[in-house]
Amino acid sequence: MRAARALLLVVAALALALPTLAGAPDRSLRPELRPGGAAQGAAQGAAPGAAPGTAPGDPPGVTRVVITATPFAPRASLRPLRRDGAEPPAPVAGTVAAPTAQTSPEVDMAGLFTGTTPPATVTPGGTALATPVSLRPYLRPPGLEQRVRAVAARQTPSRVAQSGQRGALCGQPGLVGDRLEPITGRISGCGIAEPVRLRAVDGIALTTPATINCATAEALQSWVQRTVIPEVGRRGGGVENLRVVASYACRTRNSQAGARLSEHATGNAIDIAAIGLVNGTEISVLRDWGNGREGRILQSLHRGACGTFGTVLGPNSDRFHRDHFHFDTASYRSGPYCR
Repeated sequence: MRAARALLLVVAALALALPTLAGAPDRSLRPELRPGGAAQGAAQGAAPGAAPGTAPGDPPGVTRVVITATPFAPRASLRPLRRDGAEPPAPVAGTVAAPTAQTSPEVDMAGLFTGTTPPATVTPGGTALATPVSLRPYLRPPGLEQRVRAVAARQTPSRVAQSGQRGALCGQPGLVGDRLEPITGRISGCGIAEPVRLRAVDGIALTTPATINCATAEALQSWVQRTVIPEVGRRGGGVENLRVVASYACRTRNSQAGARLSEHATGNAIDIAAIGLVNGTEISVLRDWGNGREGRILQSLHRGACGTFGTVLGPNSDRFHRDHFHFDTASYRSGPYCR
């Protein structure tokens, strides 16, 4: 019964809607013309001989309406001012000529560099908040650039001041590397005034380029020439490289809290863990110290560094140097410190 009633209601609704649908227009109704101005304007804009509100070529039944603009409406879209020296844009057919470009008023530039902003000149059509030109930033404080560059190079001294110093780094033939810009550390006392990045000594490569000062580079070269090459000789084909495990680092001794600054913090130190040979093997401090012929070679290398460097530390010195030699150029009244 409920379904039958619903069906009867739908049929009744359709019957009531049919007369309305039959009288509906096939398109949207157009609004009627306003009396007076709009129609008169259309008649004035029509071609001679044409009916008011129409133009030649208009389809029958179409009325042309002309809307009269107010005196405040621009004749064309505003264009930005052309930059000085720029070529004028080519005119486009059918467009209204752009207004003549105006030059910006001159501004006293001296006021822009004294920390004060010159008063703005109010141009026609502008407000008191408008400025005729973009404001320029103030000059940087003296020394700002140097301080920023020093901070950037604290932990990663990578800014190369003069590269390609092959065979003449620190004025010494055989030293190969780069001269770096001064390094300033994050801890007071850290840094190197004239750092270098040493890559090779007399044709023997450093597995990791060492950031040190020239005094340390020259001492390392002296040790290589007087001790390393003669002691290793032709074993394994000769010396191929030095395995460097530490050079410049802004830290305390052995990275212990409260300790004095390490010689690494001033570029005076370099740590060597092994001597690489041409045949691919190496004489390792950790593995070979005190063992066989390689152990004897390492002991000779340790003794040969004493005097050339102010401090020489090896596996017998403490637990921090079990796996490498520590060399630095510190000077002591009592002479070199070698352990």
